[in-house]
Amino acid sequence: MKNKKQGNNWTAYHDNDTNRYFAEIMYTSREGREQYDYEITQEIYASLGAFSDDIDNERLIKTAKRVYSFENTMYGTLGPERTVWDEEANETMNECVKKNIDQLK
Repeated sequence: MKNKKQGNNWTAYHDNDTNRYFAEIMYTSREGREQYDYEITQEIYASLGAFSDDIDNERLIKTAKRVYSFENTMYGTLGPERTVWDEEANETMNECVKKNIDQLK
């Protein structure tokens, strides 16, 4: 099973060890960076990439449970610079991302 899907501003991961699904949406510009991480369902993961417009993929991801956000722009932040809603899910996603990177080596 493929364990990573990617669009312009989003990346989704499937962790084979825990059978959990995660996605991150990241915007980077000269004004700063925003990152939002979500724990998504298998159904959302399966649907990602099926849309002709990446905005629709992002909208689908945003229906899931947010586990982390980072907002740091020259215009200030909308809240705390970093917010973690679910520490355990955030750590599991970070481990999943690291596994994907290690597989590429």
